[in-house]
This record gives sequence, C-alpha cells and structure tokens, in this order.
Amino acid sequence: MLLHRDPCEAYRRVDFDARVKGATSLQLVDLCLEQLTGSIGRAIYAEAHGDNAAKSAALTRATAALTALQLGVDPENPTGPALIHMYQTARKSVLDSAVRFDAATLQAIRADFIEIRAAMLGSAG
Repeated sequence: MLLHRDPCEAYRRVDFDARVKGATSLQLVDLCLEQLTGSIGRAIYAEAHGDNAAKSAALTRATAALTALQLGVDPENPTGPALIHMYQTARKSVLDSAVRFDAATLQAIRADFIEIRAAMLGSAG
C-alpha cells in the first residue's frame, strides 16, 4: 500500500535537512527563527481558514523550533537566563493555543521574533 505524502512537505524536508548540514551556529539559530515565524504564520492562516490539521502541524513545528532554540542557549552566558525565559514563555503560549487558539498573542510573538531575527542578521552583516 502506498503512503500518501505531500510532495511539498517532502521538498521542504529535503531543503531543511540540506540547510542544517554544515550550518554555523548563527545559521542554525536563523533557521530556527525562520521556522518559528513561518510556522506561527501558517497556524494563524490555518485557523482563519478552518484547517485544524494544518494548524496543529504548524503549532507543533513552532514548538519544536522554540525547543531547539532553548536547548541551544548557554545558561552561563550573561544573556542565557533571559533567552531561556523568553523561549519558555513563547513556547507556553504556542502550546496554550493548541487548546484555546489566541491569534493576537501568536501574532505578537511572531512579530517579536521577526524583529529579533532582523536585528541578529543586521548585526551579523
């Protein structure tokens, strides 16, 4: 029996895996931030269009990105505890939206992380 697979998802996975291999730590953080903001955007869109499966998948992906970001923080770094707190708070809000969707909160989180990503990329260039 053939499995039904979304060709777009297969392409996205190959692209993601290729970008992870050999990436610098800054590139990995950027990739996680990209995945986070994109996933939150997809969750908001899916909710607005009544697509619960897509919303769930997007929230799961956003949670995974936040977990990866949090695990990458050096708690001994002076900014480490603040970053960990920020990631934990955002993760809780994303998880809460799986039960009671809050588009406004998710949009605010998305905007904050878009701003963080832009600042990070601006300082790296």
